Amino acid sequence: MIRKILVVFLIFNLISCAELQQVVSQLPQGGGGVLGNTEIASGLRQALDLGIDKQVTKLTQTDGFFKNELVKILLPEELQKVDKALRDIGLSNLADEGLKVLNRAAEDAVKESTPIFIDAVKGITFDDAKNILLGNNDAATQYLTSKTQEALYAKFNPVIKNSFSKVGADEIWSNLINKYNTIPFTNNVNPDLTDYVTGEALKGVYTMIAVEEKDIRTKVSSRTTDLLQKVFALQD
Repeated sequence: MIRKILVVFLIFNLISCAELQQVVSQLPQGGGGVLGNTEIASGLRQALDLGIDKQVTKLTQTDGFFKNELVKILLPEELQKVDKALRDIGLSNLADEGLKVLNRAAEDAVKESTPIFIDAVKGITFDDAKNILLGNNDAATQYLTSKTQEALYAKFNPVIKNSFSKVGADEIWSNLINKYNTIPFTNNVNPDLTDYVTGEALKGVYTMIAVEEKDIRTKVSSRTTDLLQKVFALQD
């Protein structure tokens, strides 16, 4: 449903009054009559707040990644053997701490994302909106991914690098890897954890936006204000 919301929102901002009236006249009316343009625009902004700000805010909180099984960042494949080997020799606490600091870095980075999403929504053209309307159920999320991924990576990467230093991740992982590398018959590892966590943080953001997109589209209970209920009734 959020994809259709984005379409109507952008119609109000990007096309002429004549075109606007033509499109609005084709929408089904529900929820007790025709809504005014101002009401519709306000309702759509509320929906965008739920679709982006609500879920992004969750991810920025302590354990926003670490205790969310949908987006929890696990070890890259080349370090899974490090984790197992450390646990096998009684260093489970150290391995757990190493995993936690990766997720803490992602939580720090996501705080940078909201302005980039807002800019992406403002930049949607009428053709973009039409494609979102006619696209798959996650078309809005896919659009945001295509328009924000590069910019978010550039924002996230230095934040994650700095976060590693702030929370001691660099020291923790240096200790972890050094201990692993001293285990007999193992091959030394030295992965680029900053790049890996950046990519996983991006996946987490888009995953949670897709969750909210689906909820708003399919569940009346997710329309948490009278205005949202009225506006979404136009799209049901």
